Amino acid sequence: MEPISIQSSLENEQVILLPLQETDFEALYAAASEPEVWAQHPNKDRWKREVFQVFFEGAMQSKGAFKIVDKATETVIGSSRFYDYNPSDDSIFIGYTFYARSCWGKGINPMVKKMMLDYIFQFVSKVNFHIGAENLRSQIAIERLGAQKVATEEVAYFGEPSRLNFVYEIRKEDWLLKASL
Repeated sequence: MEPISIQSSLENEQVILLPLQETDFEALYAAASEPEVWAQHPNKDRWKREVFQVFFEGAMQSKGAFKIVDKATETVIGSSRFYDYNPSDDSIFIGYTFYARSCWGKGINPMVKKMMLDYIFQFVSKVNFHIGAENLRSQIAIERLGAQKVATEEVAYFGEPSRLNFVYEIRKEDWLLKASL
């Protein structure tokens, strides 16, 4: 099996996920700068420039972050990333996902997660997600994809306070079975 790559460009008819670059800050911040984007997130003030700057630095250091670009408008509409690859557990996390409000309710999140899951299941047998304990919108979205809640833990976000999160999991065999239905 080829070595895992957590920053390969991914694309479908509507969006393209490109490795996040330092020069993407302004475009990504434009998508993140509305308070509503972070209203259910454990760190509700990420819409503030100085707080988002810390988030962006963590994204760059992760070496697994993407900007999500709407192909029709060529606009950056959000971000997601792969992180915490664990070879001994044959697992990785997907998370730190957000979208501009203009994209909400248009099926972008399940489309992006499907691309990421289809890709990463070439390399791992389990994908985990940290979802804020108060983030009902994201909990519902991830359960619709077939994820199961498996744990509760405090998560220390890069440069931010620890927050209570639920850990959700999707196993490769369950994902492939769901895809075949």
